[in-house]
Amino acid sequence: MAVLVVALTASLAEAAAAPSPLIPRQAFFAGEGRSGAQISPDGRLIAFLAPLDGVSNIWVAPRGDLGEARAVTHEKARPIQRLYWAPNSAQVLFLRDQGGAEDFHLIGADVTTSRVVDYTPFENISARLLKLSTNGGDAVVVGLNNRNGLWHDVYRLSLSSGALTLIWRNPDRYSDVLVDREFNVVMGVRPAPDGGNIVDRIGAGGGAVKLFDVPFEASQTTALVSMAPDGRTLYLLDSRGRNSTVLETLDTRTGAIRVLGADERVDVASNSDGGVGGDGTLILDPRTDAVVGYGVNHLTLTWKGLDKATRADIATLDEAAKGTWSVESQSADNRFWTVLVDRVTEPPSDYLYDRQTRTVTKLFSTRPELDGARLAPMRPLALRSRDGFTLVSYLTLPPGTLTDAAGRPVRPLPLVLYVHGGPDERDVYGFNPTHQWLANRGYAVLSVNFRASTGFGKAFVNAGNLAWRGAMSDDLIDAVHWAQANGIAKPGAVAIYGGSYGGYAVLAGLTRPADGYACGVDLFGPSNLIDLMQIDSLPADWRPNYAQLVRRWGDPRTPDGRAYLVDASPITHVDAVTRPLLVAQGRNDPRIHMAQSDLLVNTLRARGRSVTYVNFPDEGHGFIRRENMLAMAAVAESFLGVCLGGRVEKIGRDLVGSSLQVSAGGDLVPGLSDAVNSAR
Repeated sequence: MAVLVVALTASLAEAAAAPSPLIPRQAFFAGEGRSGAQISPDGRLIAFLAPLDGVSNIWVAPRGDLGEARAVTHEKARPIQRLYWAPNSAQVLFLRDQGGAEDFHLIGADVTTSRVVDYTPFENISARLLKLSTNGGDAVVVGLNNRNGLWHDVYRLSLSSGALTLIWRNPDRYSDVLVDREFNVVMGVRPAPDGGNIVDRIGAGGGAVKLFDVPFEASQTTALVSMAPDGRTLYLLDSRGRNSTVLETLDTRTGAIRVLGADERVDVASNSDGGVGGDGTLILDPRTDAVVGYGVNHLTLTWKGLDKATRADIATLDEAAKGTWSVESQSADNRFWTVLVDRVTEPPSDYLYDRQTRTVTKLFSTRPELDGARLAPMRPLALRSRDGFTLVSYLTLPPGTLTDAAGRPVRPLPLVLYVHGGPDERDVYGFNPTHQWLANRGYAVLSVNFRASTGFGKAFVNAGNLAWRGAMSDDLIDAVHWAQANGIAKPGAVAIYGGSYGGYAVLAGLTRPADGYACGVDLFGPSNLIDLMQIDSLPADWRPNYAQLVRRWGDPRTPDGRAYLVDASPITHVDAVTRPLLVAQGRNDPRIHMAQSDLLVNTLRARGRSVTYVNFPDEGHGFIRRENMLAMAAVAESFLGVCLGGRVEKIGRDLVGSSLQVSAGGDLVPGLSDAVNSAR
C-alpha cells in the first residue's frame, strides 16, 4: 500500500462548494492561442506559432509590436509544432513529416518574402537539425540518413543557396554526434554490444579516439551537452559512478572532471520528454555554448545559476513569474530571452525578458479562451511504492471541490489515472490540459512517475527493465490504492487513460483483474510485444540502439526474452478483459503499427467484449491536428461519462473537420454514431 509522504496541506483546500461552469472542450484542445515565442538572433523580431485557417503556422512580428504579426508559412495539412530561427535572422525553420510518419524534412521560410524551401528533398529520410550557431551566418548543420536509414551523415546547409556540403560521413556506427560552434563534429556516441554507449573524440581528419564508456545502467541518464570554444572543455550530464545525474565539465585532454551541479534526489536537467539535457532544463550562453544555469525538477522545477549574472536573472524571473518558468529562446548577444511562465491555474503565457533593463513583459497567453476561467490547482505528491521507491505524482481535483483540513475531498470522487508514455518520460508540475479538462468534468486526476520514468536517478530507471506488466503496473495501482485509502478515489470508479506506453499500461491494467479498473482509454498502445520488438518493426533510426532496447523491453531472439514478451503482452491475457475499452490509433504510426490495435480489437470483438475503436488516417504516434485532438477528447469524454458518471459536453459538431473513423463499437459511446453522420 502506498503511503503519503508530502501532506496535502489545508492551504490547498477549496472554499466553494458549487461546481465550476462546464468549459468547452475546444478551449483545451483546439483554441486560437499563440505559443512558442522565439526571439530572433539579432533581437529585432519575435516568431511564434498560431493558427492560420485552422492550422498552426509560423508568424513573425517586430519585437515591440506583436500587433503587426503576419504569417510567413501557409501549411494546410500538418500543424507546425516547433520553430527555429536561422542564425542570420532571415529565415525561420521547422521540421515537417507526412501524416505522422516521422519522415521529417527540414523546411525554411524567408521572413521577408515568405518563400518556403524544402532543404532536404529526399525520400524516406528523417532529417535532424544538429547545430544553430551565432557563428553560422546563413548556414546550419543537419543530419541526413538518405545514404543509410540507420545512420545520419552530417552536412553544412547554406540557407541562401540550399547547397548541402558533406562535413562528416558516418562510418555507420554513431547514433549521435556533437557539433561545436565552428561546425566541426567533435564527439560521436556509438552503441556498445552490451547496450551501453561509447563516446569517441572525433578528430579534424575524421579519426576517432575513445574518450569514455557509458555502461548500460547509465545509458539513459548520461548525455553530451556542448563543447566550449577552447575545443577541449566538454559539458555533459553524467551518472557514471553515481545514482543521480550531475552537470559537469570534462577536460578532454587531461580527463579532469569538475562537477558544476548536483542533487541527490533527482537528475540535474531532467525533462518531460525522456532522458536528460532536453530543452528548457539547461541555460546556455549563446555566445560561447557554456552552461550558465540548470534546472532541478523534483516535485517542482527550480533553477540554479552558475555565474553571478545568471543568478541575478533567475532571481528576477522567480519574482516576476510567480510560478514555474523556462527559457524558450535567447538573442545572439544574450540580452533578450523569451520565457514561458506556468502558474497552473491560468493558461501558460510567453514573456519577453530584457536582461539589460531587468524588465519582464507579457507577450501573450497561450490559451486565451481559458483566461479568467476557474482552473484547478495541481498538487505535487511523493508517494511510496510497495517496495520502497518514491513515486513523484501529481493530483488535480475538480475546481469547487469541498475538502477537509488535509486537502482531501469530503466525498470520494471518480478518478482518472492518466499515464505518461515512453516509458522513459516523466510527468511534471504545471498546467496540463488533460488534467484540467477531466477535472472540469468532475474527476480527480492522478499522474504517477512509475519506475522507468526518467529524472529520478538511474536506479529508478533501471528498476523498470523487463517490468512492464509487473512492477511498473504495480506502481500505478499502488498510487490508486493510496488515493482510495485517503478518501480521494471512489471505490469501483477508477478509469485508466494513456498513450504509447501509457496505452500499454491501460491494456495491462485491464488484463490484471485484481487491479479493478472500471474502464480504459488506450491511445496507440502496443498489444503484442513480440511484434513490437522485432528489429524490422522499429523505426530505422532506433535500430542502432537495439541492444539497449532489448535489455530494457525484452529480447525476442532468446527463449527467456520471448517468454517474457509473451507473458507481458496484453493480447496473451485478453480473456481477462471484462471492462469497457476505448482504443484509438493513428494509421501512419511508425512505432506502434496499426496492426497492434487491429489485432487487439478483433480478438476482443470475437469474444463479445465491449470495445470501441476509432482511428485517424492522417495521424501517427500522437494526434496533433487540432480537429483530431478535439474529436478524440469528445469521444473519450462521452465514453468516460458512461463509465464514471462525470459531466459530459455532447459530442455535437466536434468531429467536423476531423479524419476520425469508427471501426467498432460506435453504438457504445453515446452520440458518437450521430456525430459521425452529421460530420460527413
